[in-house]
Amino acid sequence: MRIGVIGTGNMADALGAHWVRAGHDVVIGGRDAGRAAALAARIGAAGHGTPRTAAEFGDVVLLAVPHEVGAAIVRGLQEALRGRVLVDCSNAVGPGFALLTEGGPGAARLLTDAAPGARVVKAFNLCHEGVWRMDPPVFDGRALAVPVCGDDEGALDVVRELVKDVGCEPFAAGGLDRAGLLEATAALLIGLWVGEGLDAQAIAPPLAYAAGAR
Repeated sequence: MRIGVIGTGNMADALGAHWVRAGHDVVIGGRDAGRAAALAARIGAAGHGTPRTAAEFGDVVLLAVPHEVGAAIVRGLQEALRGRVLVDCSNAVGPGFALLTEGGPGAARLLTDAAPGARVVKAFNLCHEGVWRMDPPVFDGRALAVPVCGDDEGALDVVRELVKDVGCEPFAAGGLDRAGLLEATAALLIGLWVGEGLDAQAIAPPLAYAAGAR
């Protein structure tokens, strides 16, 4: 698969490295040419260039940039992203672990407005980049489940395969209208993990006990 990665930070590094190991052709695109070249060399990517380079290369494009700049970057790449699967892994979380998009469109929905022709899928936003560096992310013998939201079934199929390439299990979380809930969940979990030092996994019972003891 041809994958363009827009961004040169930790998420681009962690996920891009998995996909290179899985045998995909990955091109890194960044606003800083030196950082894009360094990341491409570090993970063994097929090439590097600008964000447009990555967008035009990939059948799938990972947008791995801060939420605050994501929509502006995508808006400038509208034609390049037309028809492509655009994976949004961003979190709109601000000071005090507040959800920056509260009361308005979620981060993923803002991308569909910025590039109407892109096939946007929300995924990979719930965990720290250190978790994505694990090979694979397995805990107590159970692979990490990755919620995936989107409206295009073909795009969802592609992203499910990329989730499996990271060593995780895709989890159907609904259409793109539910991506905002996924982003709000990230704000809650980050606040519990980082702000309170709590084991957020303990707040939900196993499925068999979701309605109480049988």
